[in-house]
Amino acid sequence: MRVLAVEDDERIAADLKTALEAAGFRVETCSDGLDAWFLGDTEEYDLVILDLGLPRMDGLSILKKWRANDREMPVLVLTARGAWTERVEGIDAGADDYLPKPFRMEELVARARALIRRSAGRASASQSVGELTLDANRMSVSLRGMPLATTALEFRLLSYLMLHRDRVVPPTELLEHLYGDDESREANALEALIARLRRKLGPGIIGTRRGFGYFLEGGAA
Repeated sequence: MRVLAVEDDERIAADLKTALEAAGFRVETCSDGLDAWFLGDTEEYDLVILDLGLPRMDGLSILKKWRANDREMPVLVLTARGAWTERVEGIDAGADDYLPKPFRMEELVARARALIRRSAGRASASQSVGELTLDANRMSVSLRGMPLATTALEFRLLSYLMLHRDRVVPPTELLEHLYGDDESREANALEALIARLRRKLGPGIIGTRRGFGYFLEGGAA
């Protein structure tokens, strides 16, 4: 899952990146309001974590501009401001959740997972398609009731396909949401990843619709 963390406190931003990456997310950070607005307006994210007190453009203004431009990614507002009126203002501006500082990273990760699930129409942290089960909280995968060892990248791929199991996911979308800026985004890298997973899972789990993309068998129609 691709997450944009907008926070101008370097220590908090670093902690956010560390905690979210340990939980299996692909994380980009930004400390400037105008830069954050541009990224959120032009890139595709599964979640944005947005501080309100930012240089050059404040978080509420950014959020209002995103929503005015029909940007629908879930947004978790993160701020030191504690007044209930400001929390209401954030929700009214289009925020999906609100977490005041100081906070526990465990709670932030749990909220991030829940927001991404809800945005995809999924309620439970444990998702199944056929004989494949993925638990986002435990970061575990099982097949026919038996645990399956996966790398972080393999887990991210299966998580994304599971969340979007009702449709065929194009390769370009998978590349955008799976790989960091310092990782290869070449189509052959994705094909190699799919091939490795198919060897682990066996036939009949990850399907291909030629010219369109990948899907979980038993999910997409």
